[in-house]
Amino acid sequence: MKSSQWRWHLDEMFVKINGERHYLWRAVDHEGEVLESFVTKARDKKAALKFLRKAMRKHGRPKSIITDRLRSYGAALKELGIVDSQETGRWLNNRAENSLLPFRRRERAMLRFRRMRSLQKFAAVHASFYNSFNSERSLTSRSNFKLNRAAALAEWRGLCVE
Repeated sequence: MKSSQWRWHLDEMFVKINGERHYLWRAVDHEGEVLESFVTKARDKKAALKFLRKAMRKHGRPKSIITDRLRSYGAALKELGIVDSQETGRWLNNRAENSLLPFRRRERAMLRFRRMRSLQKFAAVHASFYNSFNSERSLTSRSNFKLNRAAALAEWRGLCVE
């Protein structure tokens, strides 16, 4: 079983593009890796359903889904028939909330976005880059951390050359 099927944390964040509010939907697994990012203009059941279908088509169906109390998630999960796997709680979704911080830091450095397409591309690339290089330093020894970091850097350089 793939580890991305254990537990997902779903969250959406507001992003302004040329003064208009858009929403970046994100799915994060139990280890903090970003599974999927999706940009929409609306924050309703239709957008949540489209995001969930896209994520499940790519990563399979998770055992449990942790969300905030946005009603769009409940309606979308009900339509998919997996509303019983939804969990909501006051601090349960901190994994998804904290995964947004590096994205926000980079967004400020870039002086915001101009188009939805550029935001979608940036979110996908940023997620893959962050997943490769972000490792829990406190959980591994220094030598293992350096080996993993060197392997990630070699793989990334190999992708950039092609």
